[in-house]
Amino acid sequence: MKTKHNAYLPVAWEYRESINEQINNKNRGKIFYFEEDKKLSEAQGTIVELREERNSGVFIVMEDGLQIRIDRIITLFGKIGAAYDEYSAYADACMDCTGGYTKEELDDM
Repeated sequence: MKTKHNAYLPVAWEYRESINEQINNKNRGKIFYFEEDKKLSEAQGTIVELREERNSGVFIVMEDGLQIRIDRIITLFGKIGAAYDEYSAYADACMDCTGGYTKEELDDM
């Protein structure tokens, strides 16, 4: 995952602790996360490593080699991740105060 456009944001120790617990228990599960372009993605499997890369951030490495930056994780095996608040903000957005309708649709009502 490229990180040049989105600087790594340090995460609370609880998130690292939760990741290490999943690694130690060799649990399998689903991870929802933001890609660099804020696209929502998901991965499934086992986390095999927590890796820090200088000037890039801290990543989990999945069994298939996929790397996910930990500050972009929305949920990790059903538990809230560091990017959950950002994800939740999308749901709480005002939708430009049009209730999801276009201006033309509102004018036709």
